[in-house]
Amino acid sequence: MTTSTTDGSTGSQITVLGLGDMGSAIAKTFVERGYRTTVWNRTASKAAPLVEAGATAAETAAEAVAASPLVVVCLLDSTAVDQVLASVESAVAGKVLVNVTSGSPAQARENERWAKEHGAEYIDGKIMGDPPYVGTDHIMFPFSGSTKAYEANESTLKELGGIAYHGEDAGAAAVEFMAQVAFAYELIIGFLHVLKLVEAEGFDVEEFTERAGGSLVHFPSLLSSMAKAVKTGEYGPDLGSLNVQAALMNDMISHRASVGVEALRMREVKDLMDRRIAAGHGDQGFSSLFELLPPKK
Repeated sequence: MTTSTTDGSTGSQITVLGLGDMGSAIAKTFVERGYRTTVWNRTASKAAPLVEAGATAAETAAEAVAASPLVVVCLLDSTAVDQVLASVESAVAGKVLVNVTSGSPAQARENERWAKEHGAEYIDGKIMGDPPYVGTDHIMFPFSGSTKAYEANESTLKELGGIAYHGEDAGAAAVEFMAQVAFAYELIIGFLHVLKLVEAEGFDVEEFTERAGGSLVHFPSLLSSMAKAVKTGEYGPDLGSLNVQAALMNDMISHRASVGVEALRMREVKDLMDRRIAAGHGDQGFSSLFELLPPKK
């Protein structure tokens, strides 16, 4: 490894701002892999284990930024990022900022604007995994922002785990992250409601889950076909026609009501189906409900 210059290329020197569980795991990974790592945290004592491992602790965030051409920012939230960036304005010129703090696409784009105004390159990143998996294939980091900076630092970023670049738009990684996490939460809360239903009927939730898990093998192709339908506006009867599905939905709702299980989500789906059928699209499939979701503002 060679020390980089300020043209965006990577080297052996790196700074990590923020030493919570994830920031500490990131810094530890770089230290263990031979990078000259400078660390900073608002609570200075959190740097002690990393210093023992070979890192250098800076007294201020500005000193930490000045120490390395590549700066990884891993803080609690966007408010903390704003506060820290304000304190390092004089030190960021010529640096590459890689912000892996959770935040929205709009916040990522604002951070990029700030970085450019202060002479720095900006890469936004998000973390899909837990601290113990940093540095392994069991964690994923989507990135977006400056193509030049990303390409120059790709080998260094790969030290953190699986990585993917989503393009020049600084907000793209946040879009990917928010969508992936939202998909998981939507799936899991629905799963928990189903388990409540199974339990209410006196059946074993683990045994049911083993059986239900087998059906997931069919989901990738189904989701791909539904995404294609949404993109093209050509809605086939993917899960059967809405005319048939709406009748089934009545059974789903009444079943849940009979055992005291929440049916709010099912009622919402039924309402969408009824509206779509009333508009003359009862021959289309579930994916066509996309047309009734709130429009982009």
